[in-house]
Amino acid sequence: MKSVLCRDLGIEFPLFAFSHCRDVVAEVTRAGGMGVLGAVGHTPESLEIDLRWIDERVGGKPYGIDLLVPNNMAAKEGGVTAEDLEARVPLEHRRHVAQLLEKHGIDTAGLWDEGFANSSGENMREAGAEALLDVAFAHPIGFVVNALGVPPPGMFARARAKGIPVGALTGAREHALHHARAGVDILVVAGTEAGGHCGEVSTMVLVPEVIDAMRPYPNVRVLAAGGIATGRQMAACMAMGAEGVWTGSVWLTTAEAETTPTVKQKMLAANSRDTVRSRSRTGKYTRQLRSPWTDAWQADGAPVPLPMPLQGLLSKRALARVDRLAETGHPGAKALATYYVGQSVGLMTAEQSTRSVVYDFMRDYAEAVERLSGTLAE
Repeated sequence: MKSVLCRDLGIEFPLFAFSHCRDVVAEVTRAGGMGVLGAVGHTPESLEIDLRWIDERVGGKPYGIDLLVPNNMAAKEGGVTAEDLEARVPLEHRRHVAQLLEKHGIDTAGLWDEGFANSSGENMREAGAEALLDVAFAHPIGFVVNALGVPPPGMFARARAKGIPVGALTGAREHALHHARAGVDILVVAGTEAGGHCGEVSTMVLVPEVIDAMRPYPNVRVLAAGGIATGRQMAACMAMGAEGVWTGSVWLTTAEAETTPTVKQKMLAANSRDTVRSRSRTGKYTRQLRSPWTDAWQADGAPVPLPMPLQGLLSKRALARVDRLAETGHPGAKALATYYVGQSVGLMTAEQSTRSVVYDFMRDYAEAVERLSGTLAE
C-alpha cells in the first residue's frame, strides 16, 4: 500500500492486531500486518518465552507489544504489598461473588485461599513494569504501546534509543492532546464499540474528532479502533483520515485464539447487542459478553464494583474457576462465562484461521475502495 505508516514500520498492510495469543501475533505479522502482543498478564519469564517464540517465526518482520504502565510509576508504588491489596477487598464483595457462583452450582470452597499474590497487578507497579520493559526492549520489537494513559518517560527514552515508535490508547479528544504533547507517535483511537477498556464516544465520531485535534501535530499518526472486523470498515476509517486500524475482537474467534471453546462458541452465536460496558471485571468500564456475571453487578442491591486493581483481583480467581468448569461442560459455569469483546462480535460468525482473516481484510478493503472510487463523477 501507498502508506507512510507502512513505510515507516516496514509492514505491507496497516492492519494492527492486538492479541494475548502469540500465535495470532506471529500469523498477522507473517501475513503482512503487524501483530501486537498484549503483555499485561505475563511474568518477565513468560514474556521472554513468548517473544523468543515470535522472533523465531516472523522472519525478521516487525511486531509490537502492548503494556499497561502508569505514567508516574513511583506514585503508584506507594509501598503497597499484595497482602495490603487483598485486605482492601471488602467481605461484602467476596460474599457477592461467592453467592453468584453458588447460585450457578459452583463450589466456592478454597476460592480465596491462595490470596491475590499472583495477580498481574504486580505489572502495574514500578518493579513489575520495569521488568517487562527490560524483556521487551531486549527483543527486535517494532512498536510499543501503552494502554494506560500517557506513556511514562522511561518508555519514551528506551524507545527513542532504539528508534521504535511509541503508541498510546486514546478514548477521548483530551486524551489525544495529552499524548501528543508528551510526544506519542501513534494514537490508537478507540471508540466505545471496542472490546476491553473503552469510553463512551463512537468510533465514527471519535476518529475524525481526534484527527482534527491533531492538526497542530502533523507527525502524529492515527489508528482507528473499536468495532472494526472487516476490510470495508477499515476503508471507511481510512476515508476519514486514519492511517490504519487497530483490531482486537476479530481475532478472538480465530482457530489460534486464546479464548476458551465455551467463550468462542458464545461469541460466534452472539450479535452486536450481546455485549455490555461493565465495571464488573477490572473496576473500569470494559466491554464484554453479557452474562449472568455482568448482570449480577448491575442488579438492585449489588455492591458497587471496586476501583482498579481491586475489582480485578476479586474477579480474576472467580472467573478462572468459571472457565475451568465450563470446559468440563458444567452448565452453570457455561452460563456465567464471559470475556472481553467488542460490538463487532455480531460480524464474527465463523471460526477461521488468522491468516485467512488478514486476507479477507485485504480483499474486502480493496473492494470497498474500488466501490467508493466508483462514486466519483468522471
